[in-house]
Amino acid sequence: MSAQTDAPADLEVLTWDLYGRAAKELAQQVHDSGYKPELILAIARGGLFLAGSLGYALSVKNLFVMNVEYYTGVDERLEMPVVLPPYLDLVDLDDTKVLIVDDVADTGHTLKLVTDFCTDKVGEVRTAVLYHKPRSVVSCDYVWRDTDAWIDFPWSTEDAVL
Repeated sequence: MSAQTDAPADLEVLTWDLYGRAAKELAQQVHDSGYKPELILAIARGGLFLAGSLGYALSVKNLFVMNVEYYTGVDERLEMPVVLPPYLDLVDLDDTKVLIVDDVADTGHTLKLVTDFCTDKVGEVRTAVLYHKPRSVVSCDYVWRDTDAWIDFPWSTEDAVL
């Protein structure tokens, strides 16, 4: 059974082609705002693809990853997000402009956890997501699309090999 079989009726499907356009448009938003991130922090796993795309589009080579587990299935999550090792060390980044990137701000709890972790340890923090949902506890700085639907991302719709 594929992941799409279990998907809710209210569904937004992001194809690879549409993802390419979305990433470029999001990068343009960041650029047009005048913000020049020196480091892009991906929230794994969903933010990995977008962080790489934004890194290329914005000419940012410093990419870091923070592993956070929250979702366990379609609209199923842990009680609270959990940071997984290896843990990120923000030593010597007190003047650094950081762009935190994830695929979606659904409840926003994962983004809030990572933003709170970075705040007061870096120079400036901004957030970028492909999708933002109205229930999110975080208002992201850069958003490609607002939705209330469940989202099928091209990197997570197929069953795992194992």
